[in-house]
Amino acid sequence: MTGLLEVTELSKLFPAGGGPGSWARFKRRYSSGPNNLPMVHAVDEVSFAIGKAEAIGLVGESGCGKSTLVRALTRLIDVSGGSIKLGDRELSLKAARVFARDRDRARIQMVFQDAGEGINPRFNAFDAIADPLRRLRKLRGKPLRERIETAARRCGLPLELLSRYPHQLSGGQRARVGIARAIAVEPELLVLDEPTAALDVSVQVVILQLLQRLKRDLGISYLFVSHDLSVVRLICDRVLVMYLGKIVETGPAAEVFAHPLHPYTQTLVAAVPRLHRDASERLRLIGEPMSPIDPDPNVCRFYGRCPRGMETCQAAMPALRRFGERHVACHFAEDLLPRS
Repeated sequence: MTGLLEVTELSKLFPAGGGPGSWARFKRRYSSGPNNLPMVHAVDEVSFAIGKAEAIGLVGESGCGKSTLVRALTRLIDVSGGSIKLGDRELSLKAARVFARDRDRARIQMVFQDAGEGINPRFNAFDAIADPLRRLRKLRGKPLRERIETAARRCGLPLELLSRYPHQLSGGQRARVGIARAIAVEPELLVLDEPTAALDVSVQVVILQLLQRLKRDLGISYLFVSHDLSVVRLICDRVLVMYLGKIVETGPAAEVFAHPLHPYTQTLVAAVPRLHRDASERLRLIGEPMSPIDPDPNVCRFYGRCPRGMETCQAAMPALRRFGERHVACHFAEDLLPRS
């Protein structure tokens, strides 16, 4: 499969404490300089690739770093280190404020979780879709209107609704506006941050079918972020499992969900509701996640919650190792491989 996006050792760190002026406060407190400030490792040396017309799922519990990773990839925030290559273009070297006006901005677009919050309430649907076309494609007049109407039709949005404002649209219609706005500039990569989480179940199905059709018809690549593993299994070719800023398992979605190799992935899959399963069969995590503030680089991030945790896990951070089409960051992954 031809490569589109290649991410190498991407990191994003924040000064511990957060809030306005936190960086200045911590620099004053720690006179030894900013390099010795306590830092939150939100995304820590993450590497993966996305092929053309490929859908990748990104899963993990709240606080694992998914949203920060997505914001870094779409260049809404600056990165602390690593590389983001989209085709032959390096994106990580450009400041977020500069990338907002860059010609590569149109190549990677984002669909936000809450379509209502993601649309300017002063814009009607037409202007919401037109805004990136005016900024990034410099379209005006008839070409602009034709591109907007084409995007609306592709998303199943009736043209008579283009004059309505967000509060006059249903949740499903606002979701279609958000998707139409993203595809109107003809991106190569679409990042979807839980695009169906705020929708009714019946509407979720319709939007997922729309996304599958757009991927097939337009050849767009997806990075699909979701807490719903059933949705990821349905729409994605491969899956990335993230825990406390690290990727702990990757592989074909069907294989990962059928036979997870990392203990954390096992608990995620076991948490999916199923009929006719005894509650005693569910795996449960014990303890609390370790602090993301300057974590020990020689200790597995999952240690303390992992049912298989041993002394080895405290002595060396497991690297992502390859097992066929799978990559797993666990010292004992071999023990969990399916036996032929």
